[in-house]
Amino acid sequence: MLALNWAITIRGQHEVILGMHDRDITFAGAQTKRVGLDSVGCLMRELEIMQPQIVIHTAGFTNVDQCEANPELAKHINVKLASNVAKACAELKLPLACISTDHLFSGDTSSVDEAHQISPVNVYGKTKAEAEHQVLEAYSEALVVRTNFYGWGTSYRRSFSDAVIQDLRASKEVTLFKDVTYSPILAEELVKSIHDLIELNAAGIFHVVGDDSLSKYQFGLKLAQEFNLNTNLIKSGSITDQKSLTRRPHDMSLSNQKTRNLLGRDLGVVDEHIAQLHQQEQNGLAQELKKL
Repeated sequence: MLALNWAITIRGQHEVILGMHDRDITFAGAQTKRVGLDSVGCLMRELEIMQPQIVIHTAGFTNVDQCEANPELAKHINVKLASNVAKACAELKLPLACISTDHLFSGDTSSVDEAHQISPVNVYGKTKAEAEHQVLEAYSEALVVRTNFYGWGTSYRRSFSDAVIQDLRASKEVTLFKDVTYSPILAEELVKSIHDLIELNAAGIFHVVGDDSLSKYQFGLKLAQEFNLNTNLIKSGSITDQKSLTRRPHDMSLSNQKTRNLLGRDLGVVDEHIAQLHQQEQNGLAQELKKL
């Protein structure tokens, strides 16, 4: 989903090649190509043929509960494949941005910065933490981006914001956690900020998130208000009541001060980004993605 939003954002400025695993997608403004990540040597040969100026690694096993149930698969996808990409890019001296997560901390502290001690509480977080370590060990010049993004999903995968909007439009009640805090950023703004970091030869770990933090419940209310939907359908819930869910950090908010300092600008607040999300739908972007 991130790769597709990425392609839509930059297709007017860059030639885009989407490396696919097992999906066949026809996408205006981008080429698609089957690319295997299981072998460093094979990946290097593919990259030598494509000759990219930049490599963005967005692939990952992100379902927290499924990662907990399949730890070996989570380690293979999140750690091994990311490490392979880093090794290949290091050999070919290709700029690399690798997408990480905000699920790396215990959740006891708000707005943590890049120097804060990592202490993941589930398999997903542990594999992403190990991926960061292996990527930077293999390629010290790689850019590792911790983030939590939202944007328009596809026919086969709804985003968090998709789910809220679609359910409210169908007059369904939506329960959102009041005790889970994060710093979301619109995918379009995430993409633009990462390209700006790459232009500045940024390397190492950067938090690329929105300038403000809020609960999932508060985010849902803002979505409903922007899209003129019934806020009374949004109910406040608690993640502590969801005993069947894998343990998650309650506070995933990140400080983006390091990124803002380097870029010399703010990254934007939730209200601004949700308004952009609405504009994307009015411009037909959402409909284009939903056809995929």
